[in-house]
Amino acid sequence: MKRTINFMGIRVFAVSVTLLITLLSLGAIAVKGFNFGLDFTGGTLIELNYEGTADLNQIREVLQGSGYADAVVQSFGSINDVLVRTPGDDPELGNQIARVLQTSGAQEFTVKRVEFVGPAVGEELRDQGGIGMLVALAGILVYLGFRFQWKFGVGAIVGLLHDVIITLGVFAWFQIQFDLTVLAAVLAVIGYSLNDSIVIYDRIRENFRLLRNTSLIENINISITQTLLRTLATSISTLMAVVSLLVFGGDNLWGFALALMIGIIAGTFSSIYIASITLIWLKLTVEDLIPPAVTEEVDEMP
Repeated sequence: MKRTINFMGIRVFAVSVTLLITLLSLGAIAVKGFNFGLDFTGGTLIELNYEGTADLNQIREVLQGSGYADAVVQSFGSINDVLVRTPGDDPELGNQIARVLQTSGAQEFTVKRVEFVGPAVGEELRDQGGIGMLVALAGILVYLGFRFQWKFGVGAIVGLLHDVIITLGVFAWFQIQFDLTVLAAVLAVIGYSLNDSIVIYDRIRENFRLLRNTSLIENINISITQTLLRTLATSISTLMAVVSLLVFGGDNLWGFALALMIGIIAGTFSSIYIASITLIWLKLTVEDLIPPAVTEEVDEMP
C-alpha cells in the first residue's frame, strides 16, 4: 500500500508560519498601502513609434534628465513601439514629453497617440476591481456550498483570502507598482487556488464513503497524499510558464507574472494546509456528507 504522508502532523507549525506572514502582509497593506499605477491614479500615456529599434535606456535617461523621473518607459507590441506613462493631471503633459524627446535628437519617432486618464476614472477602475473580487469570492462560497457542504465553502474561502492577502502584501511591502494587469493576476490566482482545493476536497469526500471508520485527520492525510503528484505537477508546470513570462515577458508583463508566481506558491500551500485545516476546525464529520439512513418503523398493530 502507498505510504501516507502525515501532512497534518505539522499543522500547528504551518498555521503559525502562515499566520505570521499573513499578519505582516496585512500590516504592509494597512501602513504602506499600494503603489497604484496610472490605471488607478490617473496620468498621461504616450505611444511612440520609432523608425529603428527603440533604445529604452536612452529614453529613460533623457526623461530623467528633463525632470520626468517618475515616467515609466516600456516596449509596446514591437521593438519599434514605446509606451511612456507618467503621473500628472496636466492634459498637455504628453505633448511636453514628446517635445523633450524630439529635441534630444537621439532617435526619430512619430507620436501615435496621447491619452490622459483622469483620477476619477482611476478610482472607478479600482472600486470596480475590488467589487469584482468580492463577487468572485461570494460566488465561490455559494458554488462549494451546493456542490459539497458549507464547511468546504468556508475552508476554500479562508484559503483564497490567505492567497490574496499574501500576494497583495508582497506588492505593498516592496511598493511594487499595482495596476490592472496585477489585479487580473490576483483574480487568476483565485481561480487557480480554488481548482487545487476542489481536487483535494473531492478526494476527501470520496474517502469518507470508502473509509468510513477513518478519522478526519487520517482522511485528510490520505487524500492529500493521493493527490500530491497531481498538485505538484500542476504547480511546477504552471510556475515554469510564469517564470518564463517573468524573465522574457518584459516590463509590461513583469508585475502580472510576479503576482501569479506568488499566488501559485501560496495557493499550493493553502490548498494542502489552510483549506484542509479549516475542515478540522469546523469539525467535519461523515454525517455532514452522508446523512444517516432512516429506518422505517414497523407497524406492530394488527
